[in-house]
Amino acid sequence: QVQLVESGGGLVQAGGSLRLSCAASGPTFSRYAMGWFRQAPGKEREFVAAIHWSGGSSKYADSVKGRFTISRDNAKNTVYLQMNSLKPEDTAVYYCAAGSVQAMGALWYDYWGQGTQVTVSS
Repeated sequence: QVQLVESGGGLVQAGGSLRLSCAASGPTFSRYAMGWFRQAPGKEREFVAAIHWSGGSSKYADSVKGRFTISRDNAKNTVYLQMNSLKPEDTAVYYCAAGSVQAMGALWYDYWGQGTQVTVSS
């Protein structure tokens, strides 16, 4: 069982930056691939980024490629999402998730956090 708690969301102006953190409980964090997803009002949850359990590879949605960076620190049981050059369309609730596969589909993830709100003003 893995419990995930996101933090770091908030209100930022367009062009600004935020760093989201996702702290995981349990001794098996390093065995899981980790993903970030987001859901804007009235829209479906969408993939943002994912990272291999080792941290050796990552994937990004085209909409965030070059602006967002996912990373992890297995010693701290934490995964991060550094978000730069934020746009109003990045406004959403951001969720972290743990799964056995570094995948873009939400169905591959078994554990989810409660989400953190990111609002980007124009």
